[in-house]
Amino acid sequence: MHSAKAIEKAVKELPKDELSKFRNWFVKFDEAAWDAQIEADAVAGKLDALAAAALDEHRSGNSREL
Repeated sequence: MHSAKAIEKAVKELPKDELSKFRNWFVKFDEAAWDAQIEADAVAGKLDALAAAALDEHRSGNSREL
């Protein structure tokens, strides 16, 4: 496996068209990783306290329609 420094160096050396392709790929990759982490946290109950607090605020009238 490559180190982060080696990957950084390789990215810096990409031609503009390849850098653009890499950026597009990485955005999709990063979004998928974020979605997977949120899903795992939700399943594990790590977001329950935040959801409960938000619902309490809403029930108390401390929310507004978007």
